[in-house]
Amino acid sequence: MKKRLTLLATTLALSLSTSLYATELKDEISKVLKDNPEILYQVIQENPAEFMAVLQVAAKQAQQQEAITKRLQEQKELEAAFSKPLKPEIRNDEAIRGPRNAPLVLVEYSDFQCPYCQRGYKTVMELMDKYPGKIQFIYKHLPLDFHAEAKPTARYYEALRMQSNELAFKFHDAVFQDINKLKQGVPYLQQLAQQAGADMKLLSKTLNERGTEIEARIQQDIDEARKFGMTGTPGFLLNGIPLRGAYPIAQFENIIKELQKRKLAKL
Repeated sequence: MKKRLTLLATTLALSLSTSLYATELKDEISKVLKDNPEILYQVIQENPAEFMAVLQVAAKQAQQQEAITKRLQEQKELEAAFSKPLKPEIRNDEAIRGPRNAPLVLVEYSDFQCPYCQRGYKTVMELMDKYPGKIQFIYKHLPLDFHAEAKPTARYYEALRMQSNELAFKFHDAVFQDINKLKQGVPYLQQLAQQAGADMKLLSKTLNERGTEIEARIQQDIDEARKFGMTGTPGFLLNGIPLRGAYPIAQFENIIKELQKRKLAKL
């Protein structure tokens, strides 16, 4: 009897790595182990290497299934988005890179100190190069709490935008060239602003006198991002179609092709 129980327990352990076993056998094994749980413990003790190998296979299969489920969910959400695109607010004074009448509107919710946003920046620049004159890009703020320099950098971006859009994007690009230097704090932000060609006296005055306005604007971006389900960074809207994460350029191109196919964008 003990030998049979041990065999059944071993079979149950092995079944973790495959779904191809009879329901009847699974039920029998479950019943036996419910009455004699110590058998499974004995199998594990006597065959630790084999049991760990089975668990590793099972864990890998679980991860694969989770990835499949995630992809299916994303595909479902994507289909819904094409039917009902999200609508971000594009303000009259928004800093826009590219022509305002471009057929593709790319909005990014980003954190200046986030390494994934640095990757997202490179992807955005690739897209701008690949579709010249076809994209209008808007940078919005989603500074994460655990990035101490993200919000101060966002404040500088907004203060520079109040001088000119060109200054704001020069600063934006310079920050993403080396985000690790943000740890140097305000002196580094001032250095980048000066190198971009900012009026430093006006910048200081704007930060001091319009600080409440700047904070409110950043918070508006954060609230909008959360409304659209952007909890991490970067998050994008491409003609209202959400992409949550630092996806490669191919993912954006697939959406562009689908927008064209559905006659939702004419390039």
